[in-house]
Amino acid sequence: MLRQTVYLWKQAPFLRLIIPLIAGILIQWQCSPGERIAWIILIVSFAGLIAFNLHLSFVQYKAGWINGVCINALFCSLGMLVTWHRDMAHQQQWLNKYYKDSNYIIAVLQEPLSEKENSYKANAAVAGIIQGDSIVPAKGNIIVYFKKDTSTGHLAYGSTILFNKALQPIKNSGNPGAFDYKRYAAFQGIYQQVYLQPAEYKLLRPDNNNPLQQFLFATREKVLNIINTYIKGKKEAGLAAALLIGYKDDLDKTLVQSYSNTGVVHVIAISGMHLGLIYWLLTLALAPLKKRKMTRWAMPLLIITGLWLFALLTGGGPSILRSAVMFTCIVIGESLQRKTILYNSLAVSAFVLLCINPFWLWDAGFQLSYAAVLSIVIFSKPIYHWFYFTNKFVDTVWKLSAVTLAAQLLTTPVSMFHFHQFPVYFLITNLLAVPLSSLIVLLEIALCGLAWLPVAATLNGALIQWCIYFMNSFIEHMENLPLSLWNGMQVNIAQVVLLYGAIAAFAGWLMLRNRTALFTGLVWLIVFFCFRTYSFIMAGQQVQLVVYNIPKHQAIDFISARNYFFLGDPDLLTPNQLQNFHLKPSRTMHRVKPSDSLTGLTQTEPFFIFNNKTIVLLDKARKFNKLSEKINADLIIISKNAPVQMEQLLQTFNCRQIIFDASNSFYKVNKWRAEAAKLGLHCFSVVDNGAFVMNIN
Repeated sequence: MLRQTVYLWKQAPFLRLIIPLIAGILIQWQCSPGERIAWIILIVSFAGLIAFNLHLSFVQYKAGWINGVCINALFCSLGMLVTWHRDMAHQQQWLNKYYKDSNYIIAVLQEPLSEKENSYKANAAVAGIIQGDSIVPAKGNIIVYFKKDTSTGHLAYGSTILFNKALQPIKNSGNPGAFDYKRYAAFQGIYQQVYLQPAEYKLLRPDNNNPLQQFLFATREKVLNIINTYIKGKKEAGLAAALLIGYKDDLDKTLVQSYSNTGVVHVIAISGMHLGLIYWLLTLALAPLKKRKMTRWAMPLLIITGLWLFALLTGGGPSILRSAVMFTCIVIGESLQRKTILYNSLAVSAFVLLCINPFWLWDAGFQLSYAAVLSIVIFSKPIYHWFYFTNKFVDTVWKLSAVTLAAQLLTTPVSMFHFHQFPVYFLITNLLAVPLSSLIVLLEIALCGLAWLPVAATLNGALIQWCIYFMNSFIEHMENLPLSLWNGMQVNIAQVVLLYGAIAAFAGWLMLRNRTALFTGLVWLIVFFCFRTYSFIMAGQQVQLVVYNIPKHQAIDFISARNYFFLGDPDLLTPNQLQNFHLKPSRTMHRVKPSDSLTGLTQTEPFFIFNNKTIVLLDKARKFNKLSEKINADLIIISKNAPVQMEQLLQTFNCRQIIFDASNSFYKVNKWRAEAAKLGLHCFSVVDNGAFVMNIN
């Protein structure tokens, strides 16, 4: 096994090169040493590499480590440079360097409009800024929201618009544990957004269309029309579009949550499974070309073209691009009659993708995709060999189970870190969902081919609808079983590293029968549980008040030890999208569960006494009689546009801080803020500053 490892390390050079590349990406993003330092490291390491290789061979043999240091430094600097130049903030013509609120902006829509609840949304690339009588070239991406109106019907991919409205910065909600949307947008070069009414923009001519992109969007639109025509049922058609081309705008959000809770959300994400089916179909269809010398060269070219067109059609996400690069390597290797090493193909695809966009390193889909494939490659055969079945059907089921179990090994720590849950029945759900979803994709491809035959297409569409309905019903049934989801799992990066260390050590023990590896794995696990125990002890000592930033909603958590008491709008009491997005991450992070009462919390409207702190909640009209002495309050929370004035509060309360929650209108908050500034009161708006968190000792 050791010889195989050394052989693999030599035969898969990109496994060695991708490590310093990733290190360089992390160093540049976390520490920001800058472009100059990266160039110095690159030049010095490159010069050292040349100088070292000019020496005699015996010197190179004795001091081989110098060669390794230079190579690692070279690729580390490459990672730093790629990250620096990919960051839009370092571009010479970056929008923010020239833009002022009074400027006119010329922007080009980069995608068709996507319908939201109250608006249409599209990403747009800024083409220039009008300053006086001149147009200044500018670069940068923005999110444009258009008011729902019949006038938006003329907007499409490539439309060029002109507007003069102040851009708003992308902000996080600031809620504890919430998704870092600001960083996510920054990784795409997006730092601002704007909401446009019909009268606030003008459509310019001509449109700036990329022919390939236009072809892909037109093809996607045709496929969507076929799906919506022949597959009845909103849920079924939405899932069909997501399965075939990755179009998720019509996906039922509750259904997606069910797939996530049962561990099969990966079948919705376009990935290697889909590209593998396309590769198989293309290989079958183009097999006759392989028989003739004159056309043999065309087969790999057409397969690669088909694979990449499908990858781009689905939106070109990290997982599908990883698969496209991998299959491209396989096709090229087969055409050259050379056997490719899968580990090297994986490393090559990751290397290429990170050079194209280093920020994919933080993408959960990118991480899970590579973790799953690597885990299957390493563990599927050893797990499969645990049992031997003579019955072919049972053997096939066990083989699929072995692959599913193998994939779960290296993806579980990443899933726990990002999604804080573990689906208990993942093995059962995958046994049905994986083959059935593959069948559905094949039927959908056939549907697109049969669209010109309405009768055949209608029958095929009905079959697809039944298959999707059956799969959805099965998934929803599994979700409702007792103990189907181990929820609320909070792990940090250090704990993820410890888990991977334990997995690697136990794998070494099982595959190599190495007792030292077993001992090492136990040590990793003990340290992991020590971290967990410490975090639980700290959670048991916490006392906090959290005023959440949820648009147009009142939401307050009183947290004491491992319990919380919620005060807010009734629609936030039941599991829904708002609760899952805004409240659940905070409660998972704090490791708390709901309680009807808390020790140290008493309530006498509008006063709350929490661990000897007086909190006043004003969310309706109230009259305070003139008092001989002011009421001492540690915090005043103003909610739901309560009809209060700052001067009245100053006459009634001695208060250290006033909070405006997200249920208040912008007009009211600005009015109160102006009044408070004149009176010298300190105010905090959760809409502008994120959630208010108060640690109470």
